[in-house]
Amino acid sequence: MQVVSPGPVDALLFDLGGVVIEIDFDRVLARWALHAGTDFAALKSRFSFDPSYQRHERGEIDVAAYFASLRTTLGIDLSDAQFMDGWNELFVGEVPGIADLLQRARTRLPLYALTNSNPAHQQIWTREYASLLGLFRAVFVSSEIGQRKPELGAFQAVGAAIGVPLSRILFFDDSLENVEGAKASGLCAVHVGSPADVERALKAILD
Repeated sequence: MQVVSPGPVDALLFDLGGVVIEIDFDRVLARWALHAGTDFAALKSRFSFDPSYQRHERGEIDVAAYFASLRTTLGIDLSDAQFMDGWNELFVGEVPGIADLLQRARTRLPLYALTNSNPAHQQIWTREYASLLGLFRAVFVSSEIGQRKPELGAFQAVGAAIGVPLSRILFFDDSLENVEGAKASGLCAVHVGSPADVERALKAILD
């Protein structure tokens, strides 16, 4: 973990999945494998965050179109209901300790979230984690803004909406690709492997 060129910070921006909410795609694939009566490992080897997945996260195609693409790429003939049953297994729970860190940080700086997500998953996390999400002034969702991390446009949309220059935003994400994209876009960024990384970065900025 390293804060790159920290400088003055006016806002904190957090990824949701993997930083605030624990997710596990193996749970999704295991349920699909069960429905399809196929081998989990083989199914996992065929799954990727491919162009259809990315288009779904930008809101360019709906969930039915995404599931249709999965029938081809995964080679399984599940119904939309069966796909959705597995799709909704993604969320594990609140990342331990993150709520306390966010509570302390928000007394000093405004908190925002930027997540690559889709309408079906958004329905779940807005309902199941409403209290946790209430700590953020706003949550920006890729399928609503039409841009996804690590694209420059996603970060620009957030900066414009909150009125803070990108160079004065500190971003937290568990994806190295997203962290590197944030740095290239001009943000300060922290690669998160555990809540301890968040805690150390906040201490350096807030103390």
